[in-house]
Amino acid sequence: MLKSDDIHIRVVGKAGRITLTRPQALNAMTYEMCMAIGTALDEWKDDDSISIIVIDAEGSRSFCSGGDIADLYKTGKAGDYAYGQKFWADEYRTNAKIKNYPKPYIAIMDGIVMGGGVGISAHGSHRIVTENTMFAMPECGIGLVPDVGGNLLLSRAPGSTGEYLGTTGARLNASDCVYAGIADVFIPEVDLPHLIKSLENDGDPSAIAEFERECVPGDLSINQKTINTHFSKSSALEIVTSLETDGDEWEANAAKLMRRNCPLSVACEIEIVRMARQTNNIESILALEYRFTYRSMSHGDLIEGIRAQIIDKDRSPKWGTPTLEELTQEQISSMLKSLHGDGLLF
Repeated sequence: MLKSDDIHIRVVGKAGRITLTRPQALNAMTYEMCMAIGTALDEWKDDDSISIIVIDAEGSRSFCSGGDIADLYKTGKAGDYAYGQKFWADEYRTNAKIKNYPKPYIAIMDGIVMGGGVGISAHGSHRIVTENTMFAMPECGIGLVPDVGGNLLLSRAPGSTGEYLGTTGARLNASDCVYAGIADVFIPEVDLPHLIKSLENDGDPSAIAEFERECVPGDLSINQKTINTHFSKSSALEIVTSLETDGDEWEANAAKLMRRNCPLSVACEIEIVRMARQTNNIESILALEYRFTYRSMSHGDLIEGIRAQIIDKDRSPKWGTPTLEELTQEQISSMLKSLHGDGLLF
């Protein structure tokens, strides 16, 4: 059992219980929180008294808004890239552990689910969304790419949805998440305490079906044909050019979202999500994402992206390469090439 200001890990009945307890920080995940989750999963794996894992968070505003990147910025700004590289490597190993976990792993994705929050929820065997759910992978906005194995999810979404979500950071509601395969069922927030009690008492995930309800439809399925038309183009530049040439409101907004993000990240994400479609192995996808994140401070724009969006909040990042038009294939390839001896190991 572990209880701190940030996370509460315990056993209740037949359930291994994990609750993020930083609602004032939108339950942003620290390195220590991530490691505590991994340790608990290891301890519960062969404990026959524990039948299921249930992870949730305090407050309905946010399940987990992502990783707490203050230390990443501080160390990276000082030229210390090793801290970030270790953070990502250890976090990704936890993500793989969740995906491959031998017991039911039930994630209650109530509220904001972004970045690192995706990695500790959407790889679970049972993924529950509510009327409060707001899912996004906006990493390209800070000079990163969707990671934590997120490209496994994005690459399996219908049509070219993965390219759309990964490069724009578009936000999804509960219905959109189920449609995209990011979540499994919708359950109203009011029913969650009853569901959790049942799961704790009986250790049986089949109880989820008793609480499942229909939810208000989202826009993702409605726009699927348009998404496929544009986001199936061969490169990020061709995609944004296609969107801007069409000129309709939806296309103009999608192009604006892409243009405001880091060009290097956007271009690399197109290649990553397409490469992810070639494997069913989460370890391979995490290793691919790690190639980018490993270099994101030393050779990319992450430090500047965090400064502009999180530290100074001027929302005016000065990207190393300002536009997609100026970006070269060599720059993209250099971010995604093998790390050889420094690659991610599991």
